[in-house]
Amino acid sequence: MRVEVTDKPLAEVDSDLLAVLLFDGDDLPEPLAGAPGSEDVKGGYKKATLVHPGSPRRALVIGLGDREEFEPERARVAGAIAARTAASVDGTSLALAGPDSSDPKALATAMAEGAILASYRFDRFKSKKGDDGDLPKHLEDLSVIADGGLAEAIEFARVGAEAENFARELQDLPSNVVTPSYLAGRAQAIAEEHSTVTCEVMGRKQIAEKGMGGLVAVSQGSAEEPQLIVLRYQAGGDGETLGLVGKGVTFDSGGISIKPSAGMQEMKMDMSGAAAVLEAVSAIAKLEVPINILAVIPSTENMPSGTAVKPGDIITQLNGKTVEVNNTDAEGRLILADALAFSVELGADRMVDLATLTGAVIVALGSTYAGLISNDDGFAAEVEGAAARTGELVWRLPLHPEYKELTKGTAADLTNASSKRKASTIYAGSFLEEFVDDKPWVHLDIAGTAWDVGREYVGKGPSGFGVRLLIDLARSLAS
Repeated sequence: MRVEVTDKPLAEVDSDLLAVLLFDGDDLPEPLAGAPGSEDVKGGYKKATLVHPGSPRRALVIGLGDREEFEPERARVAGAIAARTAASVDGTSLALAGPDSSDPKALATAMAEGAILASYRFDRFKSKKGDDGDLPKHLEDLSVIADGGLAEAIEFARVGAEAENFARELQDLPSNVVTPSYLAGRAQAIAEEHSTVTCEVMGRKQIAEKGMGGLVAVSQGSAEEPQLIVLRYQAGGDGETLGLVGKGVTFDSGGISIKPSAGMQEMKMDMSGAAAVLEAVSAIAKLEVPINILAVIPSTENMPSGTAVKPGDIITQLNGKTVEVNNTDAEGRLILADALAFSVELGADRMVDLATLTGAVIVALGSTYAGLISNDDGFAAEVEGAAARTGELVWRLPLHPEYKELTKGTAADLTNASSKRKASTIYAGSFLEEFVDDKPWVHLDIAGTAWDVGREYVGKGPSGFGVRLLIDLARSLAS
């Protein structure tokens, strides 16, 4: 999408739709004041009114509510409402104008993010065309009416929002397209695009030789070759290395502990953590953030077959700890365990993992917050700050020594599924802590926030959750 910053007067805007954001009680700017439809304008949050000033031909006024209650999330929502309205009138260009604000950068970048995110469409496999013989038009041009000094910030917002949309497409694509090898191909393409990024991919034989028993076990029921993907972004000199780990199960049937058939088609999104990590690295490289990043993505299908791992099997993870596999549908923690241990081995100084890990987090937090579990208060606070700035919200859950009792196995060191249905999200995080070697670590359970969130700028389906959060985190750690 082409995005520009301009300070031209509203009357000179030539976009298909001009959207003006307004605080409750503020006066309409010229030329909207007194124009047909202006008498119906309300400044309440999310109230939207079409106004016809003549020049421009069509304007949409979107309420932000009380000025004292403003937060950037409201501007994201308003930008999304504007983009959806532009699409409803077959518009391909949109101009956004915000009110005076105490933080004009936060307002402008948020409304641009909302518009770009809301412009996402997944129609690659649709053959039906409209009455004019063409597929529905997409938003192509976005103008942000603001001070020219905000151009760099808005460009950063564009790159982040588009990266999130790329992650959403990876989530949306069917699992017969997005296989582990497909994700590896995307990683290699990112490395080819940026001289600061290198890529290494390990296949089934190398994974087994390395001793990654979790990834071996989960993948052995599938004909698809598992892939252990490693991306390195080197732009931070001798500074520390941030490790990013993303769960990459491209289809999760549950294995022998098979899932119910209802809704199983959505299990193509069990690679949402991998998608977020891949596209965050791509965006960080585009933005030339001065930081070192190590991204490790364990990718596989989880399928039932005569060769699949069975309940009761015992495996050995990369760090030597043994695990009773008492539920083959608790597979994510097995592959993440190997990836976290490998990240430590490769030199990560601190780590964030993202995974659609437990249904229990949806029960606890719905789709509003991702669950955050950490062994380090300072690092957890850094991630919480990035979440607050991007609107990709997290809620910290506790770790406690008593939760370790749930992870203990009977015939092995650990079990991947406790017999007690207690604190399932925290239990899974406590399991993962066994593989971080006391490095500062944050686990984000995104099972509730990766899909079907319902917010105006992502709607139903994939959200790309985590991309903008990771970009913001990398920038804050680099500053």
